[in-house]
Amino acid sequence: MPGRMQQDRNTGRQGAGREPGRGVGDWLSDRVLRGAIATAMALPYPRRLALMGGLTSGLIGPLAGYRRRAERNLALIWPEMPAPRRAALAAACCDNLGRTLIENYSGAEFARRLPDAPAETTGLEAIERARAERRPVVFVTGHFGNHEAPRRVLTAMGYEIGGLYRAMSNRFVNDHYAATMEGVSGPVFAKGRRGLTGFLRHLKAGGMATLLFDLHDRDGVEIDFLGRPALTALTAAELALRHDALLVPYFGIRRPDGIGIDVAVEAPIPHSEPLAMMQEATRRLEQRIAADPGQWFWVHNRWKADRRKR
Repeated sequence: MPGRMQQDRNTGRQGAGREPGRGVGDWLSDRVLRGAIATAMALPYPRRLALMGGLTSGLIGPLAGYRRRAERNLALIWPEMPAPRRAALAAACCDNLGRTLIENYSGAEFARRLPDAPAETTGLEAIERARAERRPVVFVTGHFGNHEAPRRVLTAMGYEIGGLYRAMSNRFVNDHYAATMEGVSGPVFAKGRRGLTGFLRHLKAGGMATLLFDLHDRDGVEIDFLGRPALTALTAAELALRHDALLVPYFGIRRPDGIGIDVAVEAPIPHSEPLAMMQEATRRLEQRIAADPGQWFWVHNRWKADRRKR
């Protein structure tokens, strides 16, 4: 599904010798998704977003278990929250997820709907200076609002920003979704040995690139996220230190109308120890979630390690 979201299990069993993520269940899921996308793309832009938001919230989310997982995660983080409120936030999360998906497939039309410049510009002067000095910049963000919006807005302002993403477990979906990222600006690399090599080469040349850091990482370290320990990759901070790159959080925040997006480019995170830097990145994301919890992708299994301990 959308963004750089890694599904937690493949749909359908893989046959002997078959490439993982290309089973019959994966193919069928992809056909359903392609059909929904094609239907939505035939509609005017506002109706397109409303349709995909509604389908993901009211049909796809419940069938795929996303609504249930979102409510379970909300109960883990805010056990005192009334059940109706959790249900409403889970629905809002799935609605945002569907809107994000179809926005990213809408390409140039989505770009035309975005603002000409960020609404919050605390870090803009620093990245402009870095570009002039050919100093690398590592942007970090989370699955909040539309995480591709900041890259598109800065691209329109003349920046070239690549990205490192985690391939989806459903390879059929990944094939066409990856193309939506590659057409924005700068090279896009799939996480893995080959992708990381290209990503590092891009940074060494003074490039700018984005990493999403709010997915479970089995090789990460525990950082408290919304009050619970979550395994978090230190990669973004380690790369920033290794290549003397700025580490800059940015976010795409959905407006109440469900269509408009505001972009925030925050002040760079000062260089220190990698753990402290990613704790600060986590804190920045937490602030965004606290302001509007329905915009974060609660469908992720973000607290796997914490659940295993309990």
